[in-house]
Amino acid sequence: MRRSLLLLFAALALLAAGCGSDDDESTATSGGATATAEAPAAGGETAAAGDVVVVDMKNIQFDPKEVEVDVGQTVRWENMDTVDHDAVSTSGDEFESELFGKGGTFEYTAEKPGTIEYECTVHPGMVGTIVVR
Repeated sequence: MRRSLLLLFAALALLAAGCGSDDDESTATSGGATATAEAPAAGGETAAAGDVVVVDMKNIQFDPKEVEVDVGQTVRWENMDTVDHDAVSTSGDEFESELFGKGGTFEYTAEKPGTIEYECTVHPGMVGTIVVR
């Protein structure tokens, strides 16, 4: 009886392990934006024209809170927290990510000059600014 239970639990564990997807990446797009679940790269630095500017999501804050980019340049948010976040514009150009967890990313490519304010809709006070030159 005991051996049968052990085999049953082992079979259930193998079945549960096989139920997940073996895709390393999932993508959703909205306008000029893309949300991707992938391993995060180094973040927080400002990049030259054509490079990606990374905004880390950590400690329930955007880091840095303000970035400057050129038209055509991409901003990538990388979630480093253990909670889900999103990035949704509140003024200026429009973009809206879905909620994504630790290690997930969302990208937006600036198409026109101006100032864009954005927030995480889950965490009040988690706000940021993109200045597009």
